[in-house]
Amino acid sequence: MKRVLVVRSSAIGDVVFASPFAAALKRRHPDAHLAWLVEPGIHELIEADPAIDELILWPKSEWRRLMRERRLVELARTVRRFARTLRERRFDTAIDMQSLLKSGMLTWMSGAPRRIGLGSREGSQWLMTEVVAKGGDDRRISSEYRYLAEQLGFDTTDFLPRLHVAGPVADRVHALLAERGLAPGGYAALAPFTTRPQKHWFEDAWQALLPRLATELGLRPVILGGPADRAAAERIAAAEPRTVVLAGDTRLPEAAALVRDAALLIGVDTGLTHMGIAFARPTVALFGSTRPYLDTGRDNARVIWLGLECSPCRRRPTCNGAFTCLRDISAEAVLREASQVLGR
Repeated sequence: MKRVLVVRSSAIGDVVFASPFAAALKRRHPDAHLAWLVEPGIHELIEADPAIDELILWPKSEWRRLMRERRLVELARTVRRFARTLRERRFDTAIDMQSLLKSGMLTWMSGAPRRIGLGSREGSQWLMTEVVAKGGDDRRISSEYRYLAEQLGFDTTDFLPRLHVAGPVADRVHALLAERGLAPGGYAALAPFTTRPQKHWFEDAWQALLPRLATELGLRPVILGGPADRAAAERIAAAEPRTVVLAGDTRLPEAAALVRDAALLIGVDTGLTHMGIAFARPTVALFGSTRPYLDTGRDNARVIWLGLECSPCRRRPTCNGAFTCLRDISAEAVLREASQVLGR
């Protein structure tokens, strides 16, 4: 492998899970040029990775807009231009780690003579020259990407998610913390929000936890999230006046740096929570309707998952909105796990 394209364009959590693949490839092929195809915005999560030589941004939102506006001729030209930029790089190997038709098309458009798909489906398997079936121990974080790396002969020693924070990003976050009267290591980062309600811990549970984080663990709660999460974050923060709400105030790289500098990370099944493990921060992850992993690979990170008969239900809840799999996780249980990962 001399010139390699990795396709894993989204989502945040999946890119975190896939992050150790780049270093594993470079340990096996240190002279290879490694490019990673990713969506704009998410690219900021991996742009400081020293194992990645080039980021190629897939303008998916532009393609969708042209399709929605029925500007099909312009869309065709845009797609051809993008395919041309891929082919000009003369990749000898392209690896589709997303397994979908869209990622398979992007992999095929690269023109690489060797195209490897991980568990390819939706027809993308017909666009590959090789398909590696998904495997590995699904209880362990990043297991399917580790299995792919093993099948390709890469060095999978210490194959755990790892992220990097650029110097200017770290400086901005330290200034932001100082404005709020915080210092690195003096706060607990909370990640309560994600894309589906069946993955959310309840607001009253967070409200019960926050005062105890401040009083018993001596850590000020800092709530992270996007602009759409601001109102819910304010409701949760009302239970503890020392809480700092940063939901909607940071971009992805700054949020990652806030996770890196936290003394503790507590969150639901969302990208920010997985970042805690990537940065080797003491982490407590709360799972209910999903169970992506139980083995974090780190001594200072724990998963709370009750393992109810109906869980994981993923996108098809059967509980009529009760979400018992998360409702029955108590603030006391979370605090107990937090104390343990902190070594208290």
